[in-house]
Amino acid sequence: MIAVAQARPSDRARFIRRTYTHLAGAVGAFALVEYGLVASGFAEGMLRAISGSGFAWLLVLGGFSLLGWMARTFAANSSVEVQYMGLGLYVVAEAVIFSPMIFLASLMGPDVLPTAALLTGMLFAGLTAVVGTTQKDFSFLRGILTVGGFLALGLIVASLIFGFNLGLIFAFFMVVFASGAILYDTSNVMHHYAVDQHVAASLQLFASLALLFWYILRIVMELSRD
Repeated sequence: MIAVAQARPSDRARFIRRTYTHLAGAVGAFALVEYGLVASGFAEGMLRAISGSGFAWLLVLGGFSLLGWMARTFAANSSVEVQYMGLGLYVVAEAVIFSPMIFLASLMGPDVLPTAALLTGMLFAGLTAVVGTTQKDFSFLRGILTVGGFLALGLIVASLIFGFNLGLIFAFFMVVFASGAILYDTSNVMHHYAVDQHVAASLQLFASLALLFWYILRIVMELSRD
């Protein structure tokens, strides 16, 4: 396998174009599915179903983790059709998980969602530019991200079980964590993916982008509430 970073410039350029085109398509599909979930009343119904129940949130997060694992497995398959199935499954799963918070954000004012989306896009673009211009391999972040991920997951589960609020400090920490994940994932797809793995690469980048958007949106919502 020839990694993207060692491929011919024309092949590398084609991989990058395909990857970010698919990423843009995934973001657009996410927005359309999210709009449908909110407009149909599904998001409001889900919010009511899980409000005040840590156990219900644990079930949702458990189901999402399972779907995420399945989607990544599909995306890594050699069949292009299966890869697209994995990407589509992950986009829909993300939209369902996001829908209660998106519904709440839509009630807080017309500027909350656009502000969070703009901040997310700017930060993502900046981090992508860092990897693209420096050509640095950020694989050294893997251990840090693994430890940080388990720590964050433990805190989230504890907050759901014992009913305490993690607050803005945790949200800012998770923005830093998601930024590190974007650096790692962007570097990873360039140094460890083949030029025909653009669908799997777009899924990996979409997952980190969604995590970043989740916590930036939480911060914007908290600041808007104050």
